[in-house]
Amino acid sequence: MSTAVAVTSADLALPPLDERTLPATVLADIDREPLDQAVARLSLLAEQHGHLIVVYSPAVPPAVERRLRTVRSLLESDRIALFRPDLPPLGIAVLARQLRQLASCDLGPGVLASAGRLLTHYIHAGAVLGSVAKLDRVPVTLKVHARSWVPGSQFAVVAHPEPQLVRVGPEATLAGPEFGTWMLVAKGQLQSDWVTTSLAPAWNAQGLRETTLPAESPGWWGTGRMTEFCSFLPDLSVLYQLVTSVRQSVCHWCGLDVIGDRCVFCSATPPASESRMLTG
Repeated sequence: MSTAVAVTSADLALPPLDERTLPATVLADIDREPLDQAVARLSLLAEQHGHLIVVYSPAVPPAVERRLRTVRSLLESDRIALFRPDLPPLGIAVLARQLRQLASCDLGPGVLASAGRLLTHYIHAGAVLGSVAKLDRVPVTLKVHARSWVPGSQFAVVAHPEPQLVRVGPEATLAGPEFGTWMLVAKGQLQSDWVTTSLAPAWNAQGLRETTLPAESPGWWGTGRMTEFCSFLPDLSVLYQLVTSVRQSVCHWCGLDVIGDRCVFCSATPPASESRMLTG
């Protein structure tokens, strides 16, 4: 029985990279359907798959997050994990696909859910923006704000893992991953090929693919005049090795095997004595 990985919209369900990648469960319009139907849908998914991991963006409409938390509370279930990493929407889609890749392996649901927190450290996510006037996810100086009003200005921004912001030009550079990655690009309403012609070669991208811009991206970045990008580890064997190389422990509350210091399903953290052993 494979743990199901769900996303909140179809544009976050990226095509599989290999034949082992499990399909995403799409919880589209879950905030708009009657509450009893939403409860029945998530309950059925948990019964069919044993456990369900819902990966969603910080930019999701508040009504969607409220509905997810309400349904989980009504079901009183520790088999449904709500995971909201601090990534832009395209990064959310990439991470969800990585979890779908790993869901085909011999990983328990607690380890798989915990793997999401681990793998975020290996994702580099950003965008080229036509304006940073409404950008509040990355620190923007008054000088840069003033430049954003100059016609034709473009800015390259990295939101994760460390904030970066430069004005696009011949000398513009962004610090990128120090390991081999692929790059995914989603174009919005901005005419720019800087990501594909300059950034991808500078980051030594081993593969480059394009996808549809997630609907939540303009809200996250503060403008629709943008091109979003994300560099990631595509190889299942590398992802599996990363996850299985981390020490596992047993959640003292729900009994699942986990990695890290918190169970994503029940949100329990180790007792103080156990925490000292894990970090010592």
